[in-house]
Amino acid sequence: MKAEQQQSIPPGSASFPSQMPRPPPVTDQAITTEAELLAKSQITPNDVLALPGITQGFLCSPSANIYNIEFTKFQIRDLDTEHVLFEIAKPEHDQENEEPPTESARYVRYRFAPNFLKLKTVGATVEFKVGDIPIHHFRMIERHFFKDRLLKCFDFEFGFCIPNSRNNCEHIYEFPQLSQQLMDDMINNPNETRSDSFYFVDNKLVMHNKADYSYDA
Repeated sequence: MKAEQQQSIPPGSASFPSQMPRPPPVTDQAITTEAELLAKSQITPNDVLALPGITQGFLCSPSANIYNIEFTKFQIRDLDTEHVLFEIAKPEHDQENEEPPTESARYVRYRFAPNFLKLKTVGATVEFKVGDIPIHHFRMIERHFFKDRLLKCFDFEFGFCIPNSRNNCEHIYEFPQLSQQLMDDMINNPNETRSDSFYFVDNKLVMHNKADYSYDA
């Protein structure tokens, strides 16, 4: 992991908590909705878009990733200043490890400075490799919540990936304008800002990652 120093916003950090934090209280309907999805043979983009809140667990197992999609590098930069805010890369020797990811490895904890919440547009560059099977209609839906409030839903297409290829792309995140009160609440409640990242191939869920965020670095 490495981060580039900048003038306005300190570099962020990421860690993998040993235990997933307990989710916020949810209604019976939300529990029923998630349970219904877990009972389905195939979960679609429309299914996750209909969820009323952050998920309590993972909606698919690591074995659902039959395409061997593996993310090897992730970088976030402020598009207004070109400053790199965060960067992490998987070591080459870890990339050769074919062991499936553990549950804790699918949950990342990020820590940023308070000024991160004032950013308008951020570029997120990802590098990833795929296995022997061609990938059509690779799509990510990422939903961000503060407690039980939906802050923003991002929906990105990766496109087609040829077998055994390494790929990279940059997605542009346009952040919502937050009130000062909401920013203060998010700063004063670390790890209560959370996200679900759902990855689909041909409209079928194949990967699910989770994260939480604090803004007190």
